[in-house]
Amino acid sequence: MFLLIALGVGVIFLSHTAPFPFLLEAFAPSRSIWRVPDPPGRTGPRLIYLTYDDGPNPTATPALLDVLQDTGATATFFLIDDHVTEGTAPIVRRMFEEGHAVALHSNTRGLMFKTPSELAARLTGYADRIEQLAGSRPCRLFRPHAGWRSGSMYEGLQLIDHKLVGWSWGLWDWNWFRGRDADKLAARLAKRASRGDIVVMHDGHHIDPLADRRYAVEATRQLVPALRRRGYEFGRLCDGW
Repeated sequence: MFLLIALGVGVIFLSHTAPFPFLLEAFAPSRSIWRVPDPPGRTGPRLIYLTYDDGPNPTATPALLDVLQDTGATATFFLIDDHVTEGTAPIVRRMFEEGHAVALHSNTRGLMFKTPSELAARLTGYADRIEQLAGSRPCRLFRPHAGWRSGSMYEGLQLIDHKLVGWSWGLWDWNWFRGRDADKLAARLAKRASRGDIVVMHDGHHIDPLADRRYAVEATRQLVPALRRRGYEFGRLCDGW
């Protein structure tokens, strides 16, 4: 009996937190994006999707944008509302100007407990602020903090025609309670990535807006040419959604 209870609790927990499609997505597979299949008949280069969470970071994000510009890669930035200010607005404008995609993120798990209408209003407010401060509106994608999601969150996203974005299995920069090493991270991501995968790194931190994220900048500098050597190019998640 105890084993069955523990298994049930584990399934419920994973359905809300697993960093890959699980129970919730089985009921609403069209409302989330965990990898991007090629459209039928597509003959272009194989695409990988670089994404960055928790910015904008006044120090790390400009350095990361420099690397992306130098390497000719595009990415999708998931921004935290608290970190979008008049001071960081020029960084967000630069993202748009240099051809990157901008989408919504959060620094709290609490959004999974909002009613659908409350969540829809909150995310609409986030998008309004980005548009007001940076001059362009983010696309209709949202990545919840740490992958925590709920049925009501999916209902709220549906109200405003947004999709939830996750990431591909193993393609993240969390290092199992060990320090993040740029060389090892770039090598691991380059080896594991495959066509249509979504990679997630962090140019910011959900609490500290000035977090040291040099590892993400350097890992990107190494990862882009490593993936190109494998025949990949870089897409924007907002395209086509």
